[in-house]
Amino acid sequence: MQTIWLGGPEWVAVLRIGLGLWWLESWRHKDKKDWFGGGGIRWAAGVAAEHRWGFVTRGFDLVVKPYPRFMAYLVAYAELALGLGLVVGFLTPIALVAGLLLNLIYLVLMIHDWGEQGQNLMMALISVAAFFAVGWQVWSLDNALGLF
Repeated sequence: MQTIWLGGPEWVAVLRIGLGLWWLESWRHKDKKDWFGGGGIRWAAGVAAEHRWGFVTRGFDLVVKPYPRFMAYLVAYAELALGLGLVVGFLTPIALVAGLLLNLIYLVLMIHDWGEQGQNLMMALISVAAFFAVGWQVWSLDNALGLF
């Protein structure tokens, strides 16, 4: 592979770090008081309740609705953990797969609102590319520690 300035593994690391910064921004911009007070889960419950696919409504009611406070913390701290893990390259393949799953869940929840899809589609694409390009080869704790 011929590139300008950096080699292929370094460019993939740039994508990985950028994706991590994107997850950190998802964490940073949340109104934590409202989010942890149930605002985010109430919003998602409203979307799920009117979803065109019944399995989404049933799944939300079964998994999320009974535990709104726990789910709010789980989502927010997952974003923080994903961001930190991807930026420093720690447990990178796990972070890439977990982030892809979060993006896919959100894509399914918001399938009717294409205005919401761009960010999640790009994050999912970067996750897949970084995973299959072994995005933890350089500039990562995984590489420094000999993991994966």
